[in-house]
Amino acid sequence: MKTKFKKISDSRVEITVTLDKDDLKAAEKQALEKLAKEVNVGGFRKGKVPTEVAKKFIPENDLNAETIDFAVRSTVILAFQKEEKSPLVLPSVNVTKYVPGEMAEYTATADIIPEVRLGDFKKLGVKKPTVKTTEKDINEVLNNISQSFAEKKAVKRAAKLTDEVIIDFTGKKDGKAFQGGSAKDYKLVLGSKAFIPGFEDGIVGHEPGDKFDLKLTFPTDYGVKDLAGAKTVFEVLLKQVNEVSLPKLDDELAKKCGPFKSVDDLKADIKKNLSAQNEHRAEEQFKDELIKALVAKSKVPAPEILIDDQVKMIRDDMTRNAQSRGMSFEDFLKANNETMENWEKEARKIATERVKASLALQTLAVEQKITVSDDVVNAKIAELRDVYKKSPDALANLKNPNVKMDIKNRLVIEETINYLVKVNK
Repeated sequence: MKTKFKKISDSRVEITVTLDKDDLKAAEKQALEKLAKEVNVGGFRKGKVPTEVAKKFIPENDLNAETIDFAVRSTVILAFQKEEKSPLVLPSVNVTKYVPGEMAEYTATADIIPEVRLGDFKKLGVKKPTVKTTEKDINEVLNNISQSFAEKKAVKRAAKLTDEVIIDFTGKKDGKAFQGGSAKDYKLVLGSKAFIPGFEDGIVGHEPGDKFDLKLTFPTDYGVKDLAGAKTVFEVLLKQVNEVSLPKLDDELAKKCGPFKSVDDLKADIKKNLSAQNEHRAEEQFKDELIKALVAKSKVPAPEILIDDQVKMIRDDMTRNAQSRGMSFEDFLKANNETMENWEKEARKIATERVKASLALQTLAVEQKITVSDDVVNAKIAELRDVYKKSPDALANLKNPNVKMDIKNRLVIEETINYLVKVNK
């Protein structure tokens, strides 16, 4: 077998394979063994006909077709190995020449794991964000705690800020109700800023039983594109006004919240938890920025087939998200005033970033010989078994060798990211 390598792009190659008599002889033997099982010859049981006898009864075209098929299948991966290339999927094959018993030639094209050239990963120039837990942060938590212990009393008066109201509302744009803009018996604390500007202030001054319209404009940076900057009308029915009496923030309230003897103990615990959360967010942000910087400093080709796979995963996630809201994927795009063309463009951009990040980290893991032991992998699987102990399907899936390999790969990537953090601090 002879091979000739041709680079189509950084992540796609073509190999021309030429087979000689010996290669075809071996393939013909396999083809005869297969076809002989289906030949009927007097004096022999079906499937027991010797190949040298069966050959006389097998149509030449059938034997040639099976021979070249065996020849290609038995040599195509070897051809890529000879050229030290790893195809991401089975190569696409085109037979260009075939002289039975003499020679054959075919081209095999495939996306491959590309060569990644890492930049200086120890000097990425990324600084970890500084974190600080402020008194404002602590007071917000204390306020939420107070709200959870608040006493509520229905009153027959006009609503004011800090009251809780129970409302029915329907949001309309251009006279038509829009997705997610309606609710019944909705509880809302006025002044909480849970709704767009003007909504809560517009309820202030109204009494139970009042029906009224709120003409509001959505913020230009609103998350749903179809509503960003849009002029709308909310039809509101104020059904009940509850006066909210907050408890005194003292040691007695602190004792109701847990094993605390005083408000100072409670505040210290809140600060500790908030600091841990802020530190975790900062660490995750630091990791994300390091990976982006690593890709930016490196040469990382992104094979189209891997990008396509990521786009599919993104779409599947969005489809499940839309279905949880009672919508189809197409309805979701429509509600966000998004075209399929624009969505695919953005999805491919995200997918490309993910593929490049994954390939860069995999390359770094190989170069630095970063791995995890079987004990670590088995411990992770045991942990997952405990998490999914009530799901027979999930437990069965954990026994799949491919799933175990995927878990190991994920753990290696985690260790690689930790290494990247270590050398950049």
